[in-house]
Amino acid sequence: MMGEQTREGGGTIMLGGDQEPGNYYVGVDVGTGSVRAALVDQRGILLAFADQPINQWEPQFNHHEQSSEDIWAACCVVTKQVVQGIDVNQIRGLGFDATCSLVVLDKQFRPLPVNHEGDAHRNIIMWLDHRAVSQVRRINETKHSVLQFVGGVMSVEMQAPKLLWLKENLRETCWDKAGHFFDLPDFLSWKATGVTARSLCSLVCKWTYSAEKGWDDSFWKMIGLEDFVADNYNKIGNQVLPPGASLGNGLTPEAAKDLGLPAGIAVAASLIDAHAGGLGVIGADVRGYGLACEGQPVTSRLAVICGTSSCHMGISKDPIFVPGVWGPYFSAMVPGFWLNEGGQSVTGKLIDHMVQGHAAFPELQAKATARCQSVYAYLNSHLDLIKKAQPVGFLTVDLHVWPDFHGNRSPLADLTLKGMVTGLKLSQDLDDLAILYLATVQAIAFGTRLIIEAMEAGGHSISTLFLCGGLSKNPLFVQMHADITGMPVVLSQEVESVLVGAAILGACASGDFASVQVRQESWSTLDSGILHSV
Repeated sequence: MMGEQTREGGGTIMLGGDQEPGNYYVGVDVGTGSVRAALVDQRGILLAFADQPINQWEPQFNHHEQSSEDIWAACCVVTKQVVQGIDVNQIRGLGFDATCSLVVLDKQFRPLPVNHEGDAHRNIIMWLDHRAVSQVRRINETKHSVLQFVGGVMSVEMQAPKLLWLKENLRETCWDKAGHFFDLPDFLSWKATGVTARSLCSLVCKWTYSAEKGWDDSFWKMIGLEDFVADNYNKIGNQVLPPGASLGNGLTPEAAKDLGLPAGIAVAASLIDAHAGGLGVIGADVRGYGLACEGQPVTSRLAVICGTSSCHMGISKDPIFVPGVWGPYFSAMVPGFWLNEGGQSVTGKLIDHMVQGHAAFPELQAKATARCQSVYAYLNSHLDLIKKAQPVGFLTVDLHVWPDFHGNRSPLADLTLKGMVTGLKLSQDLDDLAILYLATVQAIAFGTRLIIEAMEAGGHSISTLFLCGGLSKNPLFVQMHADITGMPVVLSQEVESVLVGAAILGACASGDFASVQVRQESWSTLDSGILHSV
């Protein structure tokens, strides 16, 4: 039986108790601020966990960069930690997910600078980077037909505008020397296997690739990136595999040594992190819990993966075009289904920004530390103290937040929008901070409601939210989403659904499981655990 699991922060490991012999799978998740790994057994139970922070640079406003070498080193640390104490020969598969950041390497696979300083160590343009505003505006002015599959308007967070920015701004130091442009999940699978094949998930969702038609030459020529057409898309991917497909001969000896895993184990074609979270929860078996969604089709579920940002993943049997919502993408997350992806560019990051920038934050930190609580656990309990007889949501009757501090991804698709707070007073005490925090959480939940309304107007029929990611561990965040959307919210007992999704890929690549299809027969072993609704 599993022992009780606890977690104490970065670099720590949690292990179960007595583990029955069987097959194991490793999932690695690269988020915005940390790399996490998990060891998962053949029943889908998480046995060990580790995390490691990773560096970020912001050399100027809206320029966000990372290092692929730094990220790979962190992957090696956490993977070695989660396999301590087990027979590594029982590990059958490895799966990666990561943020959709852009990795740039030269023809010898060495890092190239994505900055004016010429620092090649910083060779990743992060997903939330908004430097390519001029480029994305020009791309959208083309009205090219590929834009129909990104909600009608391409986001500055996608790869085409970032690639155009590199060509126009770093021609000599980066663009002319570049041999490979990877989405971060694909970089990780290449690093593990030496195989440059790309995941269908990354290319369809962020690069305008079509699962049915492939690349559209006319688009790249129209926007000024005809270079890719000329070399048959060798730099951005001309071999494309579905998520979970086994890559090459598996883990290379060099990567095996780095990661502390056996050479030759199966390595899967990867997923974007939000899509791994969606994979980890959207197909969960909910029978026997008395939930309203029992017996309803999986297309009635919306997976909300909420961390630094939030992604809203809905699937359908036929393509649905929703203005301002990305997709439809065929087989990008679940084989055989079309995916629509709404999103909010900053959610967890916005909450941190609002709370940490308040004058009462030092007091909050001190009081939370004295109680051995996180600042958010303390704020939640403080809101319960000051609400008196009224529901906590009514504390913000005079205070309202417009949450688009980093533009609006969905459904307005307007990167120029800014945030706003209305109803401010002269007070700056802890009560004031707690209510501002609540108003921010409510604003994010109203953003989710707006996305749901747009998706339903387009043809989706959504009845239940399935939340996962860091913010799903915050009871106030979850409750406000239930209250404001008017929908039941289902949570997994296994809170690390993104890592379970990554491990599902490894299990699929190993051949132990036939597919990642959303059907009970193939998901019951790698399930998301016991569920409850709010």
